[in-house]
Amino acid sequence: MTSDTGQRIGPARHWRHETTQLPLHARHPFHLCLAHVMRVPAFTAVLLLGLLMPWTSDAQTPLASARLHEAMAAQLRAQGLEGAVWSTVAEGTIATGAAGIADARTGQALRADARVHVGSVAKTLLATGVLRLVTERRLALETPVSQLLPGMIFDNPWSSSHPVLVRHLLDHTAGLDDARFSQVFSLQPNADTPLADAFRGRGPLRVRSRPGSRHSYSNTGFTLLGMVIEAVTGARYETYLETHLLRPLGMHDSTFAFTTQDGPHADPRLAMGHFEDGKRQAAVPTYVRPATQFTTTAADMGRFASFLMGDGSVHGRPFVDSTLLAAMGRASTTEAAVAGLRVGYGLGMALRDRHGAVGKCHGGSTVGYRAMLCLFPEQQRAFFVAHNADHETADYGRFDRLLIEALRVQAPAARQPAATRVDTRAWEGYYVPSPNRFASLAWLDTTLNFLRVARDGSGLRLEPFQSEDVALTPAGGALFRAKDRVIASHAFVATPEGRRAISTGTQNYEQVSLSRLMPLWISLVAGLLGLAWLLVAGIVRLVALRRAAWSHPAIVPFFGVAALLLPLPLFLQQSFLQLGDLTPASGLLAAVTGLLPVAMLAGLALMLPRRPWRALAWIDVVSMLAVLQFAAVLAGWGLMPLRMWS
Repeated sequence: MTSDTGQRIGPARHWRHETTQLPLHARHPFHLCLAHVMRVPAFTAVLLLGLLMPWTSDAQTPLASARLHEAMAAQLRAQGLEGAVWSTVAEGTIATGAAGIADARTGQALRADARVHVGSVAKTLLATGVLRLVTERRLALETPVSQLLPGMIFDNPWSSSHPVLVRHLLDHTAGLDDARFSQVFSLQPNADTPLADAFRGRGPLRVRSRPGSRHSYSNTGFTLLGMVIEAVTGARYETYLETHLLRPLGMHDSTFAFTTQDGPHADPRLAMGHFEDGKRQAAVPTYVRPATQFTTTAADMGRFASFLMGDGSVHGRPFVDSTLLAAMGRASTTEAAVAGLRVGYGLGMALRDRHGAVGKCHGGSTVGYRAMLCLFPEQQRAFFVAHNADHETADYGRFDRLLIEALRVQAPAARQPAATRVDTRAWEGYYVPSPNRFASLAWLDTTLNFLRVARDGSGLRLEPFQSEDVALTPAGGALFRAKDRVIASHAFVATPEGRRAISTGTQNYEQVSLSRLMPLWISLVAGLLGLAWLLVAGIVRLVALRRAAWSHPAIVPFFGVAALLLPLPLFLQQSFLQLGDLTPASGLLAAVTGLLPVAMLAGLALMLPRRPWRALAWIDVVSMLAVLQFAAVLAGWGLMPLRMWS
């Protein structure tokens, strides 16, 4: 952390700590008693407070707040992150804090009252606004979305029995794609772009799993929810939610409107976003803003968390049905939930089992920010933390752990697992994501994001191709528990179609035969080897044969492969936020990937008259065929030619 003059500043000098008392209607009975104590003479009050202090949470004492701040600041330094703001809620009291810097360019200290972006934590707030409409009977969870948005067409094979409902959008169980590059990585939208523009030119929305059956995280679904709010209320969703959600909850420092750090309308209280190496990045508008656009403060998020843990009333009047609030974070219709798995997603929140605590949470990331909101309603505790640093290699879970420990959140009581009814032998084999999160990357997830299930004593072992193995022990019925979890973490279910599936509540895998995966693996390896041979052999020929190399039949395939490198410098010169736009880089990428199979066919045509072939010629021909088949496979999965703006 640095000051404006570039000198190092100790973390204590960056500390901002505030305590906010909630309105009486939202407080825990302990704090009502404390408020009564404050009416007695000072000496008696001090005496009583001294007697009560041993029973209060350390998170509410100045010493504990200082310890938390020091720990958070130390973790920021250890991971090289710019800054963080946080709030804790314990039995009706909100405490806020901050550490680090607000802007790497100025070194300005990050204040506890700084405004921050929260990314997908916005989904929880938008979901609460939808539940407010349901409470007012202006909307029903079981209403088909097509009735509210007749202009949106769903390609739903299950439409006759399982249409896409409002509940499915809130639960991420509509089976929709998450988003396309053009919806997320684009500099085309502005703050007032109509929400329908996110879907313009896309055709029907494909439903990839039976609605209600499986969780599949979808920014597309929450963008549709923003459109639902506008259809029901006749107002922009931002305007409606600010008037009918934020103001009643006293969240006056928060907004659904677009805010940024640079330009004539910059918000001076908004912390700057950062990537690795202190690279600054101001916020930009997005097509999917209902899913990710929200600006707030730590104190306001403390107020919001307190409301979610309450009875749904505001100033003594019903605001959101308490049963709906209680249902947030509880999956109800999925195959995993039916099998008894508690962890999962419901109505805008996920039930998470992390760091020895089970709570309702929602994380988020957006341009230059990471955030997390977690509630522990049974203990009337919650925390919110936001970082103005989005580093790919950072371990943000360490900050969550510090906050959980500071709040002294208790783990749920351990339950003795019942005898398992699962025949573990039947579940051995290979599994692929079903559905995968991004439809456009289905080939990649199927080919490289598979996992293998093997027996491990009385339990099972998951062996993901891209991460460490996970040992599972029986937790009763069809449920299993990973060793770092306190409740069941996986459910093994049989689908109505008779297929076997594994679910973590938020990710689903379906069993596939090795005969389906093996051709994809062979195609990938053969294609990469073919590309490598044609590229290396072509370079060697140009160096060794010089002019003679230009008449070699493999020179055209060589240039076809080498051309794949041409877009790279252009991509390095543009912002990654333009990956979904039609730019010189993405246009050239589409062109060279489209011409690749043409170059292979041309090389084969030039090789045919030169038979009989020598050994190197045979390798050239096999390499061209390998690349050609690889291009055909990618084309079948919609990845060739590669049009990132499509």
